[in-house]
Amino acid sequence: MFNASTPFPIESYQLYLEIPPSPQVQERNYSTAGADRRAWINQLCLQAFLPWFREEIAPEAKIYPNAAVLPSFWEVVNGTAISFHKSRLVLIPTLAIDDDELRVPQEWVDIPEWAADYYVAVQVNPDDGWIKIFGYTTHQKLKTKGVYDAVDRTYSLEVEDLIADINVLWVSRQLHSKEALRAEIAPLAPIAKTQTENLLERLGNADVKFPRLAVPFSLWAALLVHGGWRQRLCDRRQGLPEQQSIPHWLQTEVTNLAQQLGWGKREFVLAPAGMRSRESVLGLSRQIIIAGNTYELCIFPSGASEDHIWRFELRSTIPSSQIPVGLSLRLLTEDLQPFENNQDTAITPVDSLYVEVILESGEGLIWETQPLPDDYDQEILRF
Repeated sequence: MFNASTPFPIESYQLYLEIPPSPQVQERNYSTAGADRRAWINQLCLQAFLPWFREEIAPEAKIYPNAAVLPSFWEVVNGTAISFHKSRLVLIPTLAIDDDELRVPQEWVDIPEWAADYYVAVQVNPDDGWIKIFGYTTHQKLKTKGVYDAVDRTYSLEVEDLIADINVLWVSRQLHSKEALRAEIAPLAPIAKTQTENLLERLGNADVKFPRLAVPFSLWAALLVHGGWRQRLCDRRQGLPEQQSIPHWLQTEVTNLAQQLGWGKREFVLAPAGMRSRESVLGLSRQIIIAGNTYELCIFPSGASEDHIWRFELRSTIPSSQIPVGLSLRLLTEDLQPFENNQDTAITPVDSLYVEVILESGEGLIWETQPLPDDYDQEILRF
């Protein structure tokens, strides 16, 4: 167990943090022993680092994009992202005894939606109960001075090229440093749904031990950046059934993942047009935060069951509060394509926004708002 009085042979700038005595390690059936170990060390690293970072540097720091989807990242790639002060850092943990370099998977560097401002090198020592921050760098420096290894698709920097004291990060931000943090990176080309299905079929096989190296990076990155596809890949590799099935949730139970995302079942009272009678229907809802305001996103069947009409509705959680001008609720196909009448936008302040769609059995949709809500990650909802 780590003890603050333990005499470490370290320089004053080296930061050691205690791993919680009883860390909350989420047990999950990862597809390989390597993925299971990767998830374990990332959880230990995160639980030691995030409380300290919130207390000393950024009280509002939080997991990016959200804690519920972290297993879908750790199934295939090392690292955990944290957002703060309109910035992002990625923790890169290692069990290696020799902390001689920072080695960052290409996904965290060359996927525009994943790229961070800072990359933090962390040595994890589970036996003695501590982690050591042995340096950090910026995206700009990693891209311009780092060595790219095409074999394992990583960028690396020697420890001598890292900033050893992480408190320098806080000082530079306090001084409003004009240092360029991010290098330019090319946007990803989209891939077709048919190609995606082929990739999921191939890479979803757990016998493929290193899926991130099995196909060209451009295809892999385009698959991974899509939250719904990344989750489907994770589920397939772990032998799990389709988790985001709305009818299944309503007929049985909301899955653990959906509950972590905030989904829950509840009754909605409907007043059919032209009728005085009111009826209730079972649907789903979750709370989301957009621009500091809390809203409820609701999904429930509309009309007769044989019509297969589903209603997506957004409303404020505050009674008598309205949705402001400019806010939009939008639905997209699985491959992020719009379709006719897929969006509702507040032209004037309104009580709610809604979109109604007729869906075939098994069809999937993605919801989003503009502006995007906090902690947003694309999820495919199956009907």
